[in-house]
Amino acid sequence: MRFHSKLMLIICSLLLGVIVILGITFELMLADALEKEIGRRALDTAKTVAQMEEIKQAFYTEDPAKIINPIAEKIRGSTNAAFITVGNLQGIRYSHPDPDEIGKPMVGGDNETVFEGNSIISETVGSLGPGLRGKTPIYNEAGQVIGVVSVGFLFADINETIEAYRDRIVLVGIITLLLGVVCTMLLARNVKKAIFGLEPASIGRLYQENQAVLESIREGIVAVNETGAITLANQTAQRLLGQKQEKERDCLTEKQDDLVHALGLTEVIETGEAEFDREALVNEQVLIVNRVPIKDANNQITGAVASFRNRSELFEVTQELSRVKEYAEVLRSQTHEYSNKLHLISGLIQLESYQEAIQFISSELDAHVSHTRFILQEVPDPLIAGLLLGKLNQANERKIELKIDPESNFREIPAAIDRAQLIVILGNLLDNAMDAVWATGAFAQEITIFLLDMEEVLLIEVEDRGPGISREHAERVFELGFSTKQQPNHGYGLHLVQQAVSKLHGNITHTGNPAGGTIFTVTLPKEV
Repeated sequence: MRFHSKLMLIICSLLLGVIVILGITFELMLADALEKEIGRRALDTAKTVAQMEEIKQAFYTEDPAKIINPIAEKIRGSTNAAFITVGNLQGIRYSHPDPDEIGKPMVGGDNETVFEGNSIISETVGSLGPGLRGKTPIYNEAGQVIGVVSVGFLFADINETIEAYRDRIVLVGIITLLLGVVCTMLLARNVKKAIFGLEPASIGRLYQENQAVLESIREGIVAVNETGAITLANQTAQRLLGQKQEKERDCLTEKQDDLVHALGLTEVIETGEAEFDREALVNEQVLIVNRVPIKDANNQITGAVASFRNRSELFEVTQELSRVKEYAEVLRSQTHEYSNKLHLISGLIQLESYQEAIQFISSELDAHVSHTRFILQEVPDPLIAGLLLGKLNQANERKIELKIDPESNFREIPAAIDRAQLIVILGNLLDNAMDAVWATGAFAQEITIFLLDMEEVLLIEVEDRGPGISREHAERVFELGFSTKQQPNHGYGLHLVQQAVSKLHGNITHTGNPAGGTIFTVTLPKEV
């Protein structure tokens, strides 16, 4: 059975049950209240009759029934009572709706209490059938009980009244049930429309798939409703925004208004226009944000969603692609260079200048082998050694003299220090130095690296012969996006270095090189 059919069946069944229970309860309450009201009315009528002087005086005449019965019947007709019976102390009737019953003993057996001076309401079976009666004593001028008045209503008449009300209750219940069925159908239709005709199992499966998709995306995803309250945020978003996940729902709550405003979602909700590739500063991070409004079937804005990534990550990807292009160009030039060297060796061999050919080959080989041997000996870590060899080759291709100080020693790097952060520090410092020595005003195309493994700290020093850093720029070199270069995609390398140094609880400084250029010094504690 489909969900909306189950919903209709459950609600209609519940409504029918409620109506039946309320109807029965109301009928029982009505019957009880009606019996109490009729009993009080019967007793009040009996007391009124008992206090009539004509009734009291009639007891002292030769034929009391001749006077009492007409009075009792007249009152019975005006009160719709089933009977009004007046009797003496012996229980002999002086009045009755059936003239044949006058002069006969009263039926019911409940006169003794009345003769003792008490007024009662009782349910008994009389000559006319079962009924509800009110009885009270008749007193003479001396205050003595001289008779009894019994006013009764038959249960048959009471039940007819209750049945009349029951019919109305049933009619109201049927109308209420029909209205409930109609409302249930409308509700089920709206629910079906709201959930796009999906079944609960399908919704649950879609939710799980949606969560899996959100967590598999490397971009941060944040969604807000029309009031700007964050309703969804995946783990990447929480990591980038530096927030904690709540236990009950994936929703950022800390500084929520500031985050929504910083991501630009408030403006999107107000304008209803999508925005792409916009920069946003959140928690000292520059994010590249795409934000689009969420609209319902009536084209009304119900919220907005933003996807974003750290600009530094995008910069690293862009930088990597740029390096690939540079490597391709370098390989072309290197192919041309080595082709020339091969032609030189071929020419020397053809001229039978074998000694010169051997010397040329040995010189080329010694330069490469000496660098490789030194790095493998002093920097045994394969990642750091591989980076240094790659940078040596890159510097050679860019006609830059990159030297590793012969006093360098980087043998004992603790396992607790993240190698990825070391690579970020060393790689970006060398890239920055290579750009510096080719900048306008550089003193020479020379770079020196000094690596030292001390007792408690690791020391990294990169010295370049570039134009140096001016005083007005000295305090800004580590700012995100700041660069003196005119080319795009610069201003991130030194910022990434500073972030990596901070993560390793280290320190970075820069000073002027006495020979011209800049010296960057990084110290990292071994015990993080």
